[in-house]
Amino acid sequence: MKFISFCLLMLSVISHAETTISPVDSPQLRFALAEIKSAARGANQTVPEITIELKTGPAQSYQIEREGSKVRVIGGDANGAMYGGLDVAEAVRLGTLAELKGGEHKPHIAKRGIKLNVPLDLRTPSYSDSGDAAQANIPEMWKREFWTELLDGMARNRYNVLSLWNLHPFPSMVKVPEFPDVALDDVWRTREKLPEATSFKGTLMAEPDLLANHEVVKKMGIDEKIAFWRWMMQYAQERGIQVYIFTWNVFIYGAEGKHGITDSLENDITKKYYRTSVREMVKTYPLLAGMGITAGEAMPRKISAKIKEAWLWDTYGEGVRDALKDEPKRVFPLIHRLHWADEGVILNAFKDYPGPFEFSFKYSMAHMYSIPNPPFIQPILKQLTRGRKTWLTVRNDDIYSFRFGDPVFTRNFIVNIPPAEKIAGFYMGSDGYTWGREFIDRNPAPGPRPLVMEKQWYSFMLWGRLAYEPQLPDSHFEKVLAARHPKADSKSLYKALQGASQVMPLVNRFFWKPNDYQFFPEACSGHPTLKGFYTVKDFMDGVSMEGSYVLSIRAWLKKLAAKEPMKQTTPLQIADALEAAAEETIHSIEGLRKASEQDLELKKTLNDCEALSWLGRYYSAKIRAACSLAQFDASDDKVEREASIRSLTDALSHWKQYAAVRDGQYLPALYARVGYVDITALTTNVAEDIKIAQSWKPSSSRSAPRASAGPEL
Repeated sequence: MKFISFCLLMLSVISHAETTISPVDSPQLRFALAEIKSAARGANQTVPEITIELKTGPAQSYQIEREGSKVRVIGGDANGAMYGGLDVAEAVRLGTLAELKGGEHKPHIAKRGIKLNVPLDLRTPSYSDSGDAAQANIPEMWKREFWTELLDGMARNRYNVLSLWNLHPFPSMVKVPEFPDVALDDVWRTREKLPEATSFKGTLMAEPDLLANHEVVKKMGIDEKIAFWRWMMQYAQERGIQVYIFTWNVFIYGAEGKHGITDSLENDITKKYYRTSVREMVKTYPLLAGMGITAGEAMPRKISAKIKEAWLWDTYGEGVRDALKDEPKRVFPLIHRLHWADEGVILNAFKDYPGPFEFSFKYSMAHMYSIPNPPFIQPILKQLTRGRKTWLTVRNDDIYSFRFGDPVFTRNFIVNIPPAEKIAGFYMGSDGYTWGREFIDRNPAPGPRPLVMEKQWYSFMLWGRLAYEPQLPDSHFEKVLAARHPKADSKSLYKALQGASQVMPLVNRFFWKPNDYQFFPEACSGHPTLKGFYTVKDFMDGVSMEGSYVLSIRAWLKKLAAKEPMKQTTPLQIADALEAAAEETIHSIEGLRKASEQDLELKKTLNDCEALSWLGRYYSAKIRAACSLAQFDASDDKVEREASIRSLTDALSHWKQYAAVRDGQYLPALYARVGYVDITALTTNVAEDIKIAQSWKPSSSRSAPRASAGPEL
């Protein structure tokens, strides 16, 4: 009875804590208030008087003032006030409200976004829809619960841009009076098994056999669909989030065989269809913040840039202009991807665009987990005309399965992003995996599957929070981990996640493949129609990442032979770093297992860290083996071959451990850009490396030329 009375007393204290917002009708402030109350209900502390209010000031900024135990948040706008309120809510949750300091806060990067390839329908696919994750998520895209969870989570983590990417979204989102047969009712998904062989250009997504054997996952007319997306954009606005829609070109999914529409750039009907569809997209959604466009993948490669840009202007440019005739004061940005495109030709074609016109560039190619200062944008920055900005597409096609996070790498990456006069913002996302709900867990908990953002909550929090405020110290994230897993030692958990997170960057620096279909580090593989599994020979002949200051094995061997000083990181130093990261991860995990017995999320997190540690050891041993084999190839020193065989035997052992932990927790899956991935089945390929070393003949490998970045797919 005494315990019950104490709990009732605490609830009474918390419920009587005075928190006020002004203005009371602001959705952002109401959300912050709800978050503070939610935190208070779970806190074993008295919450003092808190005030959140608006005053005109810099966008997204806020100021915290302290007067004794009282806390006052003053926002420069509604979003800033919300962020300040969320700071207070977090302090309540962490038990650090008394330590919350007064001061001013403003965003380091003004626009911080998520890139979501949105699988609207079998008939209007996105770029990732040839994978299992996209197909599983088609129904989720039409549920309010999905978007409220996603948008609330984005706001908590200080993201304020959501970009929705789809090859041809118009039939699923708008009605076009001139083309009445194009709008699609209902939501379809195929029952057919998806083929592993796929196009890397977004074609072959809605083939006749897939369409013939379909299921209707939701019954709804086009008017209901429009109402749904209007609601979603309204909800996003109430969380301080702008919604953009991005397309690839020229695709006619959902419009094939209707009204004479084809995918030919010379078809005037298609031009009119696109122009009117863009017009209706802008008019139908008053809260749509802008659109992004691409001069590819389905545009013929051999035609000139002028023809491509003329088509894009005649369709998107003129379509936006048509829509804005009735709303001349509306600001509608257009983002043109610098993807198979030329800045000068683009600017000439779009010189009459009636609003902000910006670019977009793949900042780290497909591998954001490589180095924190990728060099690829430097030529673009030099070419950008004065006053023109580019967005950064920050692609994570490195880690799909695991929970991870490293504040040090994240902060370094963010502070190395070029200055604001050149950069409009960033959006982070994947092309090979759909960031919707997670469907690969072998033993999911009851109820709806968690969002990828919720499963990988720590890494998403790091990127959003540090992009807003990179000066947040590492100790803050230790406190966050402590609050999430109160029975675990937060320092050990921090180190386990950090060590596990170092594996992919180290591997990508040493063995560089710029595109997602070329290399998926979780599987040491590319798409099977192109390469498949990478052998010890591939590592021996591979190239390192530009700007990483890491020597490839061939470059290292050349310096060894010439007895030159090693001013760059050597392959063996990469192997040492991988081993050290794995060792720290395993050491940190050991003391956390007992705490995970009654904490399922912690248990899964530790399993993920362990899996990555075994993967790190595998790559470490494989790199050593490739170094030894290269030395044997050059010198006929059989001691080096034996060393290579021993390292590859170790690598096989590590891979088996990796497969056991990874596949004990996750299912094999078909991924959109690298095909079907079964880690356990790949053990056979790993074992073949030993045979390669055993049968290797000296001087049978030639120095491979440095690979180019390849096509931007």
